[in-house]
Amino acid sequence: MTQVCLVGAEDVHLQYELLSRDTARAALSTYDISEPFDNSLAVDTVSLGAAVSLLNDLNWYLVRFADFSLVREPSVSADEWLSRDLARQIRDGKVQPEDTGDHLAIYGVEEGRLVEPMYVTRVDGSVPDYDLRDVERTLVVRVAEDEFGR
Repeated sequence: MTQVCLVGAEDVHLQYELLSRDTARAALSTYDISEPFDNSLAVDTVSLGAAVSLLNDLNWYLVRFADFSLVREPSVSADEWLSRDLARQIRDGKVQPEDTGDHLAIYGVEEGRLVEPMYVTRVDGSVPDYDLRDVERTLVVRVAEDEFGR
């Protein structure tokens, strides 16, 4: 299963905003919704293509209510997420999965919410430690080269 995670903007309640609108609610109606982080919404889809399609269907809402969207595709990595742009590039065949993973955004997880990302590159094949603040854990996101450091 490919997982999609939408992370809401700080000034909105993402699940409320999405589920209170007919079109977004209809797009999400076939999925079991979870909240892995504060102010987030996650669903499992059948494939990377379905995940990217769902994000495209929700795009009008995402630009208004979400800070960012993530995709976790087990055939690329079991532990690391993909940015929406990188997931689309892989789906479209513009980037091969094995060519991803050098450019990373590492988010700290503090009291259930994602905190500022640290943009890094792998060092000798390993992920550098998150050092922006003390956090409970981290979330590693592979990003496209043109997203690196945004």
